[in-house]
Amino acid sequence: MLIRLFIGFDQREAVAFHTFCQSVLEQTSQPVSFTPLVLKSLPGYTETHTDGSNAFIYSRFLTPYLCGFEGWAIFADGDMICRADIAELWALRDASKAVQVVKHDYQTKATMKYLGNKNQNYPRKNWSSLVLWNCGHPKHRILTPEFLMGQTGAFLHRFSWLDDSEIGSLPKEWNWLTTEYEDNYDAKLLHYTLGTPCFKDYHDADMADVWHACHQRAEQGMGV
Repeated sequence: MLIRLFIGFDQREAVAFHTFCQSVLEQTSQPVSFTPLVLKSLPGYTETHTDGSNAFIYSRFLTPYLCGFEGWAIFADGDMICRADIAELWALRDASKAVQVVKHDYQTKATMKYLGNKNQNYPRKNWSSLVLWNCGHPKHRILTPEFLMGQTGAFLHRFSWLDDSEIGSLPKEWNWLTTEYEDNYDAKLLHYTLGTPCFKDYHDADMADVWHACHQRAEQGMGV
C-alpha cells in the first residue's frame, strides 16, 4: 500500500524538507509519495493568517481535502528526521479515530525559537506537528480552503472540530521533541521543534549530529 506523506515546506528551511525526505527513504519498506505543502500550489487557499512561525502552520489541515476526503495520510513538519520504518507508523492506523497524534503535555524550555519567533505555551502544543489522518472521517469534510482561512490557530491546532474521543494517541517516540525532551537515540522520529540544525543558531543543538549525518548522506547522493 502506498503511504501518502504530506510535509510542511518553508523556503527558509528548504534543506530541512529534503533532509527529512532522505531520512524517510533510508528506512521505509513500503512505497511513499511525498507531497510538500507549498502555499502557491494549494488550490483555492490563500494564507490570510499573520500569526504563524512557518509557511505551513495552517495548510497542514488541508491534508484530508487534498486527499479527496478518502483514505489515510500522514502529515509531518519538515524539521524532522525519521529513524525507523515509516510503515510502522502507517500500521498504527485506527479506523475508530479521526486523527492520531502524540499527545504532548509539556512546558517549553525556550521563549524564542528559530528566526526569532516567539515560542509560547498553549494547550495541545505540538499535537498537530505529526498527524496520522483518517481522511475519510466525516467530520473532516468541513476542512475546506475557505473554512480554514477563517479559523483561528487555537481552533485548528487543538482539533476543536472533533470530540476528544476521536483524537487517538501515538507513542511519544514518533514525535520526540529534541531539547524539550532528554536525548533519545532510540526515538523513531526526531522533531527539532525549536530550530533545525540547518540554522546557525541550532547547528550544535541537542541531537544535531543525527540531522547533520542524514544531511551529509543526502548531499553525497546528489554528488555535492
